[in-house]
Amino acid sequence: MKTEAVAGTEELAAKLKGAMRGFAQSVVIITTIDDAGVRYAMAATAVTPLSMDPPSMLICVNRTVSSYKILEGGANFCLNILGVDQQDIARCCGGAAKGEERFATGHWETDEHGLPYAADAQAVISCHQRQRISYGSHDIFIGDVQSVRLADTVDPLIYLDGAYRRIGPKL
Repeated sequence: MKTEAVAGTEELAAKLKGAMRGFAQSVVIITTIDDAGVRYAMAATAVTPLSMDPPSMLICVNRTVSSYKILEGGANFCLNILGVDQQDIARCCGGAAKGEERFATGHWETDEHGLPYAADAQAVISCHQRQRISYGSHDIFIGDVQSVRLADTVDPLIYLDGAYRRIGPKL
């Protein structure tokens, strides 16, 4: 393994981005809704379970994205874990479309908590926002899980080394 001392913050950030290209993550679409009923969706990989007691999730959101202001205001959110056949939704919500156009791709419904969700996602986790923590360019949002929907099969869409991928056979 090659080890290098990194001097500046920009160079360190570039090295970290390079390292994270090898960190495989499921592709998740974070959805929320504002008080006027406007829906928001963004692709994310900075999503992780926080605790099973209480069941809770953690998401990291850049302050520059459109849904940030809604989440900052305390809105609840939904985590849509995409299946391998949902690359079109990932691309659309990852920047190819804006605003309501992001909901033109895929089959979207509204859950019992009023949150939009991808009805054919591999898994859907609805969360009640509990806490927000600011750090650097992002805010960390913690949500208590309110409900979980699961598909019959597990075949997640993975993001690794700058590309969408699928998991191979078990080792």
